[in-house]
Amino acid sequence: MTQQQTAEAQVLAAIAAMPDDDRAISERLHQLIRENAPHLEPRTWYGMPAYSNGSKIVMHFMSRAKFGQRYMSLAFQDSAHLDEGTFWPTAFALTELSPEVEQQIVALIKRAVS
Repeated sequence: MTQQQTAEAQVLAAIAAMPDDDRAISERLHQLIRENAPHLEPRTWYGMPAYSNGSKIVMHFMSRAKFGQRYMSLAFQDSAHLDEGTFWPTAFALTELSPEVEQQIVALIKRAVS
């Protein structure tokens, strides 16, 4: 098994360990990220599924169970290209995925790696 396959297996294991609701959303997030930014490398980061450009984390998501929150979060690091003036969001609360939310997430993924 290659290092990238091992890293992806760790991400999939982290997703599998999540509570059911978070796991379903996380599986879909992983799929959206892999489809829309296939060059990003999956890895775990502080136990969370994350995706790097080879040297820096670009984005990660976190189960609501991680810190007992009422929502999951999808967050982007400074290597993501989301800069907009002098003030922009870097994390998003997520309670469910709808087609509209998926479209917004795909747009963020594509912008982050542009």
